[in-house]
Amino acid sequence: MMIKILELFGGIGSPRIALRNLGVPTKAIDYVEIDQKAVSSYNAMFANELAYKTQSVVNYDLKPDILIHGSPCQDFSIAGHQKGADEGSETRSSLMWETVRIIEEMGEWRPKYVIWENVKNVLSKHMKRNFDNYLSYMETLGYTNNFEVLDARDFGVPQARERVFTVSVLGSEAFNFDKLERSKMKPLSALLDDDFMDCHIVTQPSVLQGVGKTGTVKRATVLDKFAYTVTTRQDRTPAQVIALPDGRYRYLTEKECWRLQGYSDEDFYRAMQVNAAPNGRMNRTLYHQAGNSIPVPIFESLFKEILKELVLDWELKETPA
Repeated sequence: MMIKILELFGGIGSPRIALRNLGVPTKAIDYVEIDQKAVSSYNAMFANELAYKTQSVVNYDLKPDILIHGSPCQDFSIAGHQKGADEGSETRSSLMWETVRIIEEMGEWRPKYVIWENVKNVLSKHMKRNFDNYLSYMETLGYTNNFEVLDARDFGVPQARERVFTVSVLGSEAFNFDKLERSKMKPLSALLDDDFMDCHIVTQPSVLQGVGKTGTVKRATVLDKFAYTVTTRQDRTPAQVIALPDGRYRYLTEKECWRLQGYSDEDFYRAMQVNAAPNGRMNRTLYHQAGNSIPVPIFESLFKEILKELVLDWELKETPA
């Protein structure tokens, strides 16, 4: 059984990593990502397969079993400017409509599953109109939609990261999120290292002044049992820091952030080889890639259920009448 996937706004490839972790033979029909450095990391992690060039989702069409897209979240996010995603608005988040166009222009053929991930704020009263329009449009293409807010902590990852996952299934049967396999959260300490550098020590006055503060964006939360949402920058408020025995504080390292998204150290080191930073300096590229990624274990759980249904479909098609 070979699963064919198409990754739009693919980042560093967490869906494909999840399928690899599950041992599922996978053919990435294509991977579409405009960030050259993310493409370099992706190619490094899948070095034994065909390398991909950077490209946009505009004017593109293919035929996967599963289509995964996570259109840019900045215009939905509370941390962004909340410009929204109206079709034709040309905001980054409005690129979600390119995914719909791609599916529509496939003609009679449709991918069986479409997965869309985005920030929880898409369900807010200011943003939900676009979310509802997306669901309605998918229905016109023959899909039944279901969505749920999933927290990475429920899938073994010590990171409080809530995201909306929408699964659209071709036909009349909705995806059942209740069937997802959850797992006990690992302790944060299991993912932390002692090999941090001086650049990871908190020295910025604005961050140090925020230690212990709550209810303000100028806070710096001291981590205990779990981390909060891994962002593209660690060294600015709101920040999250780790207390050291000598009374100082440090940031999460790049590798720890990758671990908090479910990536292996091997994947991290491969990405680091093609995205090196000057000695003794933070690697902002690797932080950025971790912050923009999607927790791999959530995809693993989603795919376990989706694959069960795909196998049933294939068996039915192969059974003689």
